[in-house]
Amino acid sequence: MPRFARAARRLIAPAAVAGVAGGALYYVYRPRNIPGYDGPVVPHPIFGGGGTFKLPRFPRIKSRAEQIEALKKSSAPSGDQDAEYDILVIGAGATGAGVALDAATRGLRVAVVERDDFSSGTSSKSTKLVHGGVRYLEKAVWNLDYAQYELVKEALKERKYFLQTAPHLSMWLPIMLPLDRWWKVPYYWAGTKFYDFLAGSEGIESSYFLTKSKAVDAFPMLKQTDLVGALVYYDGAHNDSRMNVSIAMTAALYGATVVNHVEVTALLKDGHGKVRGATVRDMVAERDGRRPDSFNIRARCTINCTGPFTDGVRKLDDPNCKEIVAPASGVHVILPGYYSPGKMGLIDPSTSDGRVIFFLPWQGNTIAGTTDEPATITTNPLPDEKSIEWILNEISHYLSPDINVRRGDVLAAWSGLRPLVKDPKAKNTESLVRNHLIDVSESGLITCAGGKWTTYRQMAEECVDAAVKEFGLHTRPVTDAPRVSGSEAIDDGASLDGSCQTHRVRLVGAHGFSRTLFIHLIQHFGVETEVAKHLTESYGDRAWTVAALCKPTDKRFPARGERISQLYPFVDGEIRYAVRHEYAQTAVDVLARRTRLAFLNAQAALEALPTVIDVMAEELKWDRKRQDVEWRDTVAFLESMGLPPSMLSVTRKQIEQGKIDFRTSLEYRMYSRHEKPVLDSDDNPE
Repeated sequence: MPRFARAARRLIAPAAVAGVAGGALYYVYRPRNIPGYDGPVVPHPIFGGGGTFKLPRFPRIKSRAEQIEALKKSSAPSGDQDAEYDILVIGAGATGAGVALDAATRGLRVAVVERDDFSSGTSSKSTKLVHGGVRYLEKAVWNLDYAQYELVKEALKERKYFLQTAPHLSMWLPIMLPLDRWWKVPYYWAGTKFYDFLAGSEGIESSYFLTKSKAVDAFPMLKQTDLVGALVYYDGAHNDSRMNVSIAMTAALYGATVVNHVEVTALLKDGHGKVRGATVRDMVAERDGRRPDSFNIRARCTINCTGPFTDGVRKLDDPNCKEIVAPASGVHVILPGYYSPGKMGLIDPSTSDGRVIFFLPWQGNTIAGTTDEPATITTNPLPDEKSIEWILNEISHYLSPDINVRRGDVLAAWSGLRPLVKDPKAKNTESLVRNHLIDVSESGLITCAGGKWTTYRQMAEECVDAAVKEFGLHTRPVTDAPRVSGSEAIDDGASLDGSCQTHRVRLVGAHGFSRTLFIHLIQHFGVETEVAKHLTESYGDRAWTVAALCKPTDKRFPARGERISQLYPFVDGEIRYAVRHEYAQTAVDVLARRTRLAFLNAQAALEALPTVIDVMAEELKWDRKRQDVEWRDTVAFLESMGLPPSMLSVTRKQIEQGKIDFRTSLEYRMYSRHEKPVLDSDDNPE
């Protein structure tokens, strides 16, 4: 018996080690159900007998004109309680659109108005990441900052909801951390593993170490000098403005009154000085040369979600209120796709001045940024040359020396305003709120400001919770939810019980999306493969509708889909879809937010502008004067996207006739344009 006990004791330690190691291996390599890679909730349409084919039938979204009429009905006499909205949201960026969707899916009557367009400000000018923040986690650990730690945990939870509710617009992206010292390997390995651990069930793939050779194989343009290896961790990426538009359109389907290009000019107050809505005017009428239509919107609760312009709305309520927004400018540049691998990004956590810079593949190009400087609030801030040069200089430090990072390679550049906020009720008014702020003024105006894209849904949930509590709003189950999927077999509203369900509510386009949907699109409509992938990854199952709106080409192939720029997969059907189904009212709406051409290549957007204006003029019945307004305003906007100064005076006629003089541009001088190659003297045969 003692001999058996001794043998058992000898086995305990190895068995424990094997058990722990086995458990760790299973945790790392366990089978995972990857969100966004599942089959479609609604099966794809299939060909029937005799070649018949039935397209999906999606529910109709009310037109913008119908939505404006709904807004006007709320200004009926105060005795008509049914006409009054429960909530009026001012601003339809990520936060405002998120509040509208949350309130609508809780059974509240909600309206949202936007002075410009959905995502026209900060929400379209992000780094395109959906992330918890590795650098924030590092700060939390070193500073023993529990609040920072909680922010990372919250963001990691929200990160997964993006893939669940909008798999067509979100994706997982491996991001490389190049390492130039061996001591950094265990340091960053521990950090990325802690990041994985915090994500827990919200995570999707484990971080891993790459040797020098494997790092260079994965990222061939990486500088090899002093490179000892790299760590790769996973975060999310998304198409920010299309996500914003999708949130707004989903809210409209669930009954919210959603209108863009409507400006708030004053807040309405009752006899007790409480805010009860707003006076607004339709900006589109002004663009058409007509007198702007002004009217009132009555609501029990008014919420200010205007990002950098938060203080402007707060001063409509109280002209003497202290400003709470401290805007910071973040510049990004777009480079050609060959600067980075198509499926892997890179982060430099310690630039020359201590800032973090990302270098990520996006929409076939490469996005690099961002800077972080104090800024003044303007509608379309211009990217400054100093910031652009700083970004180019920083990325040249970790790219191979044989790669010449040229200023002329910058296809687009923009500056976004990050609305950092200060709590007006805090004793120390100089301190910035790290995440977001929800404030209720004495008159009842609710302000929701700060935060970041990743946590927009959580911000919206807390904001609606505050509105319900402050104003005694009565949420209720949504029993007549629309069939957003377009299928009677899917009950989209089954879980809408009056509580917040936006972590489960799939956005427009999500139900019928799968990673193979583009194949079905090619087989039915005969669109190019690149175009089909772009449409399904931008519109999800609504790609069926977009492709159907593309005019036939009369070519053998592609059968449909005329590109508006030969360099990118954006096609004519997207312009018609943007006008008919997504409230696009200006050429900038289409070029910058419905498609992303202005963000990808400012000069290509200028060249596509005549086509965009022609199609929109046909759809919206624009006269020549309105078309001239669109040309002038769009060229001015493209300056904020990095359009070279020499292009700002180009006329439509010059573009249509192909008579633009590029010889003075940086791009023209970047390439060999000789009719005959110039040979070295040793190569010149005699």
